[in-house]
Amino acid sequence: MENSTDMADYKDIHLLVVDDDDRIRELLKKFLLRNDFRVSTAANAHDARRLMNGLAFDLLILDVMMPGEDGFALTKSLREIDNVPIILLTARGDAQDRIKGLSLGADDYLSKPFEPEELILRIKSILKRQSTRPRTHKLKFGSWVFDLNTTVLLKGTERIHLTTGEIALLTTLARRVGTPVSREALAAQISAKSERAVDVQITRLRRKLEDDPSQPEFLLTVRNRGYRLQAEPYEAI
Repeated sequence: MENSTDMADYKDIHLLVVDDDDRIRELLKKFLLRNDFRVSTAANAHDARRLMNGLAFDLLILDVMMPGEDGFALTKSLREIDNVPIILLTARGDAQDRIKGLSLGADDYLSKPFEPEELILRIKSILKRQSTRPRTHKLKFGSWVFDLNTTVLLKGTERIHLTTGEIALLTTLARRVGTPVSREALAAQISAKSERAVDVQITRLRRKLEDDPSQPEFLLTVRNRGYRLQAEPYEAI
């Protein structure tokens, strides 16, 4: 059994469980809560995206066999915008499925049925590896500070109002800070009907953030690749 210090290390770890099976989803949530993790759940990829646009998660547990956008497709899409660790769960345990999941960017793959204790060990193993590369939850660009956990944007001490679409866009770019994100990936993540709708949202957001929207310093266009947020980790003094 782990000592109390080890257990305390996980109290701030927020997991997202995505599974269309209500029973499995709730069983996993209860078990993970008992092991001192914070846990949110989603029944499908759409709900998972909605939660991720408002919260920063430390690790995702995705069921592969979901209706609509399955775990493989969601993993592939998320890897274009986020490096959050992903564990895939599936009732299909053949080698080709494992290879596919890992090749799409999953960090681990667990076949159902499994012992819950094994899932905990795999989560902790991934988090231990990730601990040398901590995720940044606050970013600073110019006089702005954006908190990925709360999706709050501050200019000094003033809170700036953002629309739901602007929050989703800024959050998505912030997760891949410094890296271009394609217009196609942004459209999928913010539920835009077209890539043109992404351009419109970028223009509106630039009007709020940039001194000169025609010469942006923070929300940059990367030719033939999409958009990039230029920012740095924020540390309060």
